Amino acid sequence: MKHIAIIGECMIELNGKPFGAMQQTFGGDTLNAAVYLCRGQEANLNGEAIQVSYVTALGSDPISKGMLSRWENEGISTQWVLEDDTRTPGLYLIQLDDQGERTFLYWRNQSAAKYLLQHPNFGLLKQALNQVDMVFISGISLAILPEEDRWALIHWLHQLKEHNVEIAFDSNFRPALWPQDQHHTVREFYQALYAITDFALVTFDDEQLIWGDNTPTQTLQRLATDGVKKCIIKLGAEGCLVQDFTTDFPPQSVPTQKIDAVVDTTSAGDSFNGGFLSAYLCGEDLITACQRGNTLAGTVIQHQGAIIPKALTQAALGII
Repeated sequence: MKHIAIIGECMIELNGKPFGAMQQTFGGDTLNAAVYLCRGQEANLNGEAIQVSYVTALGSDPISKGMLSRWENEGISTQWVLEDDTRTPGLYLIQLDDQGERTFLYWRNQSAAKYLLQHPNFGLLKQALNQVDMVFISGISLAILPEEDRWALIHWLHQLKEHNVEIAFDSNFRPALWPQDQHHTVREFYQALYAITDFALVTFDDEQLIWGDNTPTQTLQRLATDGVKKCIIKLGAEGCLVQDFTTDFPPQSVPTQKIDAVVDTTSAGDSFNGGFLSAYLCGEDLITACQRGNTLAGTVIQHQGAIIPKALTQAALGII
């Protein structure tokens, strides 16, 4: 059984109209990926299971405990979720206007996940992760941390790599989480990460914004130079571009089906990541794994919310 540890932050989500009806749920890029990874592995024809562990910090409050219960119901292992008695999860509000347009407000500066690396039990967690097959983080996992903890996280990933743990990274760039001189700072941290990244799962729009790349091919060339071993570039409606730099094969395009009724693209990249990893970790080739990622993403964007009902993903993957 392959074991993947996914490091990040999950926040409380309030969704609705200001001072009106609000729906409470939860969400976060890496947590969304973990959910879709657990769901996607049900489509593995060889029946091979993947252990999915989420690594974060939550509070000891009822909402934190409720989130843990929901994650476990999805099949996510919460053994490495640290409890912080002094903090709570972050919160974000999605405001909808009369035309259905969304704006976001965040309260996460004192969230438990932000101080994960400073938790008294983090040292024990570091040792435990030496035994997993893959660690997956995103640009948000990195950006929410204090600067000194960002470098500490990268140093820790170096140590994991020395224990033959595969490192997967999605650049997932959120400008609001970085300082005003963000491009210089982001590039410095991202280059340090790409140097140890076995698998980059990036979105071209993000890479273009940070580096000024003109084409996905230029992005591939830069990532190969930075040290990335394998790369998926997500291209939205055009599908994705995949290349294994450890071989002589050229990049391959993996198209996706056209979706006419796009409702909500919030978790498109996250669901792709989960679907892709659910196939890749059980031994499928890169093209097959990309196709599963495309299928899940194409299903998710046709429905409201980052985490859609499980039955919809099962139907898309032919499980039911």
